[in-house]
Amino acid sequence: MLDTSARLLRLLSHLQTPREWTGAELAERLAVSGRTVRADVQRLRDLGYPVLATRGSAGGYRLGAGAVLPPLLLDDEEAVAVTVGLRTATGGAIAGIEEASLRALAKLEQVLPSRLRRRVNTLQAYTVPVPRGDAGPGADPAVLTTLSALCRDRERLRFDYHDHAGAATLRTVEPYRLVIWGRRWYLLAWDVERSDWRTFRVDRIRPRTPTGPRFTPRDLPDDDVAAYVSGRVSAAAWRYRAQVTVHAPAEVIADRIGPAAGTVERLDEHTCVLHTGADTIETLGVYLGMLDADFDVTGPPELLTHLHRLAHRYLRATTSSAPDDPTG
Repeated sequence: MLDTSARLLRLLSHLQTPREWTGAELAERLAVSGRTVRADVQRLRDLGYPVLATRGSAGGYRLGAGAVLPPLLLDDEEAVAVTVGLRTATGGAIAGIEEASLRALAKLEQVLPSRLRRRVNTLQAYTVPVPRGDAGPGADPAVLTTLSALCRDRERLRFDYHDHAGAATLRTVEPYRLVIWGRRWYLLAWDVERSDWRTFRVDRIRPRTPTGPRFTPRDLPDDDVAAYVSGRVSAAAWRYRAQVTVHAPAEVIADRIGPAAGTVERLDEHTCVLHTGADTIETLGVYLGMLDADFDVTGPPELLTHLHRLAHRYLRATTSSAPDDPTG
């Protein structure tokens, strides 16, 4: 019985790889006869594993999707990766999965071998997460599932899209990719009515059913989808936007800010333009403070008011507590 159980585990391990195995290959790997392979495949099916078989010279066995989730076999690296991923997901960007992630994490950690539990705990103990400053809404996992399926199946989608003020517009798109940036999820899609590529924040999408017909895929607007989306987020998601002339080389400013703060356009050797924005004026002011360079800004009016307020605040703070001049 022990030999049979061990052989079933080895067979299952082979079938979990993304390929088809012929009966002869499995028999050779397991050092058994083809008849034993067929019997073991049936045993796995009886345990709930959906082992699919195709006939013919090119046929073989592979593990398919079933009605229930059977136990999975993970190697050491996979087990560590899943555990770390679940711990991260407990505070991630997808709303509503924290509790499910904790339940799954508890089950996995309970059966981790001591050597793997030590690796995971060491990583956790010496990793310090930065508290999230963005308390914005996360993406609904049901919406993410719907969008990813439509991207895969190349089906059109109609949805209500809510802007910053909460007003909704009906959009019809051909969805292509989901991009995660920080705690935000974005959908890259071809807007049918506007005949152009658009980027949508997933937390503002309310899908309508039924979905539309299938579409013929187009060439993506850029091979680097993540860079393309990050470059267009300013037009698609920010509530406040500004073009700031910075008196410093473009490469210097690009190194001082992250892609979430905007894009940098070179004017000459000593000057550049920062195209930036944020959901709040306060965040926009923080970005400008990070430049550590002189800059000129003409709007929006809310930003000018905020910068004047900051200037007076900082001036008052420094003049009221300035140390005595040692040379005086």
